[in-house]
Amino acid sequence: MENGAGAGDDEYTRDGSVDLRGNPVLRSKRGGWKACSFIVVYELFERMAYYGIASNLVIYLTEKLHQGTVEAANNVTNWSGTVFITPLIGAVVADAWLGRYWTFVAGSAVYLMGMLLLTLAVSVPALKPPPCDGGGGGAACPRASALQLGVYFGGLYTIALGHGGTKPNISTIGADQFDDFHPPEKLHKLSFFNWWMFTIFLGILFSTTVLVYLQDNVSWTVGYGIPTLGLMVSVAVFLAGTPLYRHKVPQGSPLATMGMAFLNKAAVKPAARLPGWTLCTVTQVEETKQIVKLVPLLATMVVPCTLVAQAGTLFVKQGVTLDRRIGKFHVPPASLGAFVTATMLVCIVLYDRFLVPAVRRRTKNPRGITLLQRISLGMLLQIVTMVVTSVVESRRLGYARRHGLVAAGGQLPVTIFILLPQFVLLGVADAFLVVGQIEFFYDQAPESMKSLGTAMSLTAYGAGNLLSSAILAAVERVTGGGKGRTPWVTNNLNASRLDYYYAFLATLAAANLLAFVVHSCKYSYRVESTETIDVDVAMDDVQGGGVARVKSEAAPMA
Repeated sequence: MENGAGAGDDEYTRDGSVDLRGNPVLRSKRGGWKACSFIVVYELFERMAYYGIASNLVIYLTEKLHQGTVEAANNVTNWSGTVFITPLIGAVVADAWLGRYWTFVAGSAVYLMGMLLLTLAVSVPALKPPPCDGGGGGAACPRASALQLGVYFGGLYTIALGHGGTKPNISTIGADQFDDFHPPEKLHKLSFFNWWMFTIFLGILFSTTVLVYLQDNVSWTVGYGIPTLGLMVSVAVFLAGTPLYRHKVPQGSPLATMGMAFLNKAAVKPAARLPGWTLCTVTQVEETKQIVKLVPLLATMVVPCTLVAQAGTLFVKQGVTLDRRIGKFHVPPASLGAFVTATMLVCIVLYDRFLVPAVRRRTKNPRGITLLQRISLGMLLQIVTMVVTSVVESRRLGYARRHGLVAAGGQLPVTIFILLPQFVLLGVADAFLVVGQIEFFYDQAPESMKSLGTAMSLTAYGAGNLLSSAILAAVERVTGGGKGRTPWVTNNLNASRLDYYYAFLATLAAANLLAFVVHSCKYSYRVESTETIDVDVAMDDVQGGGVARVKSEAAPMA
């Protein structure tokens, strides 16, 4: 047990936090924003590393490994899908056996091995196919060998495995640094996820500008080497903060208690003597029911994540077909993703500092609006984004047809910045959707299954990416099925009908939003999360040492 001068029982955390040895911890010695600073710095560098690979992946696959547009796009989304599904494994391991800290450390070691292997794959000449003869496509571009593909994709999927151990636990470890039973800390925790996402997108911003430029204009070795070094730094920073962290004791496997209404009988002890493993506590049953209640809403998160996946695949390939010059400077197509990030950064700050205080004075909800309302706004904005994207693409294709540039393919003398509206709108949508989704599944998961809750939100991205691959493959097959018919998506985007494809995604998103609203109206929030913090306290009272008060009052439902 930690010692402190004059320490009373009330100075220890009340949420069950312990140190790595299982001892109770003093509030003044561990946790809070001081501990979170190490975790936030880790996330900054780690996101820089991950998006240093992911942002420009479709370009590497098409231009260096010589894959076609559909094949490359599907390889990107298949990998991204795996990256966001493996956290389910890491969440179970963390909540059941190793705990969040040690699962995270093990995942980091695997993650780092994957980054090193990728850097090797882009640096050693024997591990890369030779460049295209004369810069052409088709037969002039030698295909990558089995060894070259094996090493590169081996590195990618090693990263995916390591990501399964790190991603569901790092944000949960950060949230664990705030005690829900201490009103000032609970107030800070409400802003944690907004600022967490702000840090994430700072890392993404660096990746989609500096790293993408280095990859396109200097070398892929430098462009991959820097994020690998960044990951090493991030792990070192996280480990340095270990003496300051609060930890939660593993509560047992969440999978051991899965079920729903019929599970009420599981908590009733029958007259006959049964093995101990056949009986569940009432708490286990209620926690299991709470997790299962989230599944219908999780299913409606998949389509929005499919739309998000377009920014790293087809949006980037659109940019390749346009004029990227600003004077003597050439804009890397993947760098337009920086506008998604920058827009999100601005919107998150505006949301947290201005919109939430203004709205919560009327709603009495500490978040201003409920999490499900925030998510629904993000979904609505996504539909607007895809409609605008379809219109912009229709005009791009119209220009190609009017000037006889369809068959030739290649670049059009039209600025790449005509794509800017779709990237900016997607950033606004993500500010509502992405942050709300992560916070919702963390907040609504039972206390013993917080890592699983975080993993569920990530699983939606995994399923969304896999759905994107399936839809794109189906669209290519169906629309190109007839003799002489050109698929909606081909290697020559000037001959494609991406505008139809985006319109289809907008329609799909609208139907999904309707389903989400139906499920949201039926959903009742977890009891503990409906306790609101009395935020009517003036900011100068808080800054002057005033204490925020908790009152047991149900927050407005979605």
